[in-house]
Amino acid sequence: MKKILFAASECVPFIKTGGLADVCGALPKTFDKKEWDIRVVIPNYTCIPWDFRSQFSYVTHFYMSCGSYIRDKYVGVLEYELDGITYYFIDNEEYFNCQVPYGDIRYDIEKFCFFDKAVLSMLPLIGFQPDIVHCHDWQTGLIPVFLKNEFMGDPFFWSMKSILTIHNLKFQGVWDIETLEGCTGFPKDLFTPDKLEYKKNGNMLKGGLVYADYITTVSDSYAIEIQSPEYGEGLNGLLYARRLDMQGIVNGIDYDVYNPRTDGKLYVNYDASDFRKKKWQNKTKLQQELGLTVDKKKYMIGLISRLTDQKGLDLIRYVMDRVTDEFTQFVVIGTGDPQYENMFRSYAWKYGDRISANICYSDDLAHKLYAAADAFLMPSRFEPCGLTQLISFRYGTVPIVRETGGLRDTVRAYNEYENSGDGFSFRNYNGEEMLNIINYSKHIYFDKKKQWNQMVDRGMANDYSWNRSRGRYEEIYDYLINR
Repeated sequence: MKKILFAASECVPFIKTGGLADVCGALPKTFDKKEWDIRVVIPNYTCIPWDFRSQFSYVTHFYMSCGSYIRDKYVGVLEYELDGITYYFIDNEEYFNCQVPYGDIRYDIEKFCFFDKAVLSMLPLIGFQPDIVHCHDWQTGLIPVFLKNEFMGDPFFWSMKSILTIHNLKFQGVWDIETLEGCTGFPKDLFTPDKLEYKKNGNMLKGGLVYADYITTVSDSYAIEIQSPEYGEGLNGLLYARRLDMQGIVNGIDYDVYNPRTDGKLYVNYDASDFRKKKWQNKTKLQQELGLTVDKKKYMIGLISRLTDQKGLDLIRYVMDRVTDEFTQFVVIGTGDPQYENMFRSYAWKYGDRISANICYSDDLAHKLYAAADAFLMPSRFEPCGLTQLISFRYGTVPIVRETGGLRDTVRAYNEYENSGDGFSFRNYNGEEMLNIINYSKHIYFDKKKQWNQMVDRGMANDYSWNRSRGRYEEIYDYLINR
């Protein structure tokens, strides 16, 4: 039996702020349980719903020090099983009593230094000896560092390997070296330019990238892009140096959760065989609910996103008045930077019958929009993988994307002469270019409906379930275990 431990800062269904949680919740369930024992560890945040927390069972506890700032802290280990997967929760009220999993970055850095050491420290006590600890993003970046430097003196850890998956390179856990020394107990010789030092500060993600046995990221294109100065966020040289121990694997989505045939959140269920007759009913019901003009012939564009610069919202601001003509509606769901929240509120006030700004995150409303919209817009400045376009395909909604990262890897541009492709794309980060492709998509939707529907057919036939990506993870795990 091969044993893997996923270590992460969030995981569905317990806690979620982004796609990282979806990966850690969905991927472990897809492995063959006769061959793989895959478990997950996350912090025991008090904001995890009580329905779950009330069922966690106590496993053990111990006291741990981690540098001069973290002395003799309580570490509780709780356990819960769901869908055949064992989940562990690291308990400490001082660090994980919170309304949201992230807040002040200085405080987050200390609590994840504590969490990273606690993950390794608990393993001998709970009797689980993984072959590989699979770490996710900067919050777990110090696990490979602790493993190679502090824990290798114990025979229990001698054969243990680590993988670090980059979900978004922009976030790295950077703080001053003195603080990181105090939070980790690492000696000064680890804070050098070839290890954890970064622009005279300490960098948790960089530590993981240096010490992990293997690196993955969430699409093939993003793995190449981050080796360049444009996308490398200052770590491109290190990533280029480690390119032979790195690959991109496109994320999947949970096909049980995102299934228009069985999705209980939809007004009307449908599938690839009858979307032509039924999908539009979701549009008119949503129009009614959101106070938009009720008309199944309107072209509805959806956008579900964190409202940040990364997502290309400045391009939308540049063209919005020209996009939302009398034939077009635009529905936004998301929260983020106040400037973009207010921008969408302003447009919704200006064009009340055409634009709906839902400055919130509602899973119910999101599912309704995936089913109701004709197209989904993703003009990202950069996009490691992106899940929205994969969910769109599943619901028969056509993505309009910028050709970057995972968007380039998953959306095949429509070619009307060959009648091929499953979405629309534009290359340069340019508002006019985006507007041209949106207008072209409208032309196909209104004037070539048969070809549009065939494009939907191709999108719904795509397989972006985790079964597809799981095999590539299995190959990496086997490679490391047998190395």
